[in-house]
Amino acid sequence: MIRRMAMNPIPQFPDGFLWGVSTSAHQIEGAADAREPSVWDAFTAEPGRIKDGSTAAVACDHYHRYGEDVALLAGLGVDAYRFSVSWPRVLSQGGLDFYDRLVDEVCAAGVRPVPTLFHWDLPAGLDWLERDTAHRFAEYVSVVVDRLGDRVKKWITVNEPAEHTLLGHALGTHAPGRQLMFDALPAAHHQLLAHGLAVQALRAAGARDIGIANSHGPTWPASREPADLEAAAFYDVLLNRLFADPLLLGEYPEGLGELMPGDVASDLKVIAEPLDFYGINYYAPTRVGAPQGTEIEFGGVRIPAELPFTVRQIENVPVTDFGWPVVPEGLTELLTGFKERYGDRLPPVVITENGCSYPGIDDQDRIAYLDGHLRALHRAVEAGVDVRGYFVWSLLDNFEWAEGYERRFGLVHVDFSDPGVLKRTPKASYAWLREVLRDQR
Repeated sequence: MIRRMAMNPIPQFPDGFLWGVSTSAHQIEGAADAREPSVWDAFTAEPGRIKDGSTAAVACDHYHRYGEDVALLAGLGVDAYRFSVSWPRVLSQGGLDFYDRLVDEVCAAGVRPVPTLFHWDLPAGLDWLERDTAHRFAEYVSVVVDRLGDRVKKWITVNEPAEHTLLGHALGTHAPGRQLMFDALPAAHHQLLAHGLAVQALRAAGARDIGIANSHGPTWPASREPADLEAAAFYDVLLNRLFADPLLLGEYPEGLGELMPGDVASDLKVIAEPLDFYGINYYAPTRVGAPQGTEIEFGGVRIPAELPFTVRQIENVPVTDFGWPVVPEGLTELLTGFKERYGDRLPPVVITENGCSYPGIDDQDRIAYLDGHLRALHRAVEAGVDVRGYFVWSLLDNFEWAEGYERRFGLVHVDFSDPGVLKRTPKASYAWLREVLRDQR
């Protein structure tokens, strides 16, 4: 029997606050034979790329079991379901039919569908280093909104271009596996341009609630020494401002615009298309110091010695089984800092991802994590940040990219030992969140 963690009630969020959970197509859908290949299929086929040697060919088999998963959504009592549309699946014959069925099922359950249009599964043969990919993305977005726009009212264009650039194109630990270091910057620019073109395509089709999902976190210098302060400032520009400033201010941080390809001034006008909300994925702050001349591994990522910073451990805080520090107050700091930096340029904020990896079904650590972060989020609201929603990552245990199936972020446990069954078991955190949502209403 799962024990319950006794906690004080979560403070009440404003009326109309949107509560949801998130997933992504490549991580849960499976049915790889019913879509075109993606860069992740090629990446996982290379020996040693995925820690447990697995692939996402079956994953959670959500493609065939979406009815069961939507029932879990309904049982949880969320307002919204953030999922991603697989661009490679849309390219396949009848691929959009699946999303038609899924959206119908989600709507019938009384849940709002919130699609993300790109969550890292780029079709094989396309390349974010090429400008044309941004225009191809806009064409694909037009096809999707034409089919689903009568039922979908809230859209997310691109998920975490920072991580897709850094891990996939600079460090090579994610697909497509390139190790370009700073020569990966064109991939960042073209994803941002793709976002802007997608906003235009969505607006042209009548969409009125559009945002992006960018990952952000506070950057903490390792000390007050000038070298550590300089390294932390550089890291903050690279992982936060490089992806927020163009969207919210219409400009790159100083010195970066000239490193981008094409007519950057014209592109920035497209990138800065007005947003209805700004999605933030938050997991943890990062402590950063001056480079130490040695390669390190942090949170499953190898960070080369030649980078002009070193990521350091944050001491005296708990960590998830991924090694990520658990710092709820970092969310308050991040949001109040964004409000101070961007002022009226910052649209209403939605937390599009927040979650943690822990093993087991009686996942009291996940309950404590979510409880702490919801309280931290509420403190940001009290401080005047216009926060309109919160999505937990994730509904299901899933294929966690280069980690394979070793990391479990789900509110629902999936038994991957029997691919023919893939039994779903709601965890203690699922029951806890269900009670939180009842209390909020």
